[in-house]
Amino acid sequence: MKRIDALLEEYGESHQNPVNKVVHWVCVPVIVWTVMAGLYALPMPGGIAGLNWLTLVMVLALIYYVILSPTLAIGMLGYLVMGYWIIHTIEATSPWPLWQVAALIFVLAWIGQFWGHMVEGKKPSFLKDVQFLLIGPAWLLSFVYRRLGIPV
Repeated sequence: MKRIDALLEEYGESHQNPVNKVVHWVCVPVIVWTVMAGLYALPMPGGIAGLNWLTLVMVLALIYYVILSPTLAIGMLGYLVMGYWIIHTIEATSPWPLWQVAALIFVLAWIGQFWGHMVEGKKPSFLKDVQFLLIGPAWLLSFVYRRLGIPV
């Protein structure tokens, strides 16, 4: 079994309840976006043009995904690019600072996540291993890939 398969299987063990699954389909992509927005909003020391914390973390996350599954890395890249576009759109149109929008949504999404796990009756996987914070989005994407017949 490939390492990614084992990680997806282990993550899935605490995500069997249909209500918790729906909560994850909503909250996981939202949380990923809010973390992206928060990293984007953090000032970068030295002020190098075009470089920010989000770009650095995105590169590291994509390296991690490429190591686990190049196919999933392509899908995650697509999500990250879309997230970047949403960040720029909100930054340009919102009357509130990006970090405030992201912080509010982040808190609400995590409340949803913990409620989903309360319904499930199992602790979130990341409490066992922080790596599962990156596996959650890949777990969702793996369902899309299976539906489309794309190997993980």
